[in-house]
Amino acid sequence: MTDQKKAKKTSKLSRTQVVTIRFDPKLRYLIELAARKQRRTVSSFLEWVAEKSLDQVFLYEGTGYNGDHNVTIADEAENLWDVDDAERLARLAIRYPDLLTHEEQLIWKTIKDSGLIWEGVDWNGTRWVPNWAKLEQGVFPQLRDDWETFKKVASGELPRDQLPRWELPNQWAQKDDDIPF
Repeated sequence: MTDQKKAKKTSKLSRTQVVTIRFDPKLRYLIELAARKQRRTVSSFLEWVAEKSLDQVFLYEGTGYNGDHNVTIADEAENLWDVDDAERLARLAIRYPDLLTHEEQLIWKTIKDSGLIWEGVDWNGTRWVPNWAKLEQGVFPQLRDDWETFKKVASGELPRDQLPRWELPNQWAQKDDDIPF
């Protein structure tokens, strides 16, 4: 194998990730038939099915402040995805904290305890909402820089006194009467 082929094979920038899935024999066979019908590989077919199904999974259903407001994972894809692990966790935690795993909850609590993430939040009278411009400009870069420290503190590998701390800039400061609790 040439060096170029080796480098390509071990690249961390691959377009897809390998996932192992177990199917009962009947379902596996039917998936193969469906893939054949569409002239796809089984892998390509399953990726297509998974992507289409994101329109069927609702993150929120009901009446919002602007009337009917049903939100699917597909609707929120651009808001939730980021190539960076730290920003991806923050995006999920801010929008849908109930979807965090236990490990993610520990990391998120560690981030909140440091004071970093709340620099980008404004009170709108109903609920806390992120100020994305402030998050993108000041918070997310710092979060990325200290991501490994947050994870190590959350897992107990480092003591809490190793958490980075920030002072809230004056222009972002909240008045005590603006805090909803």
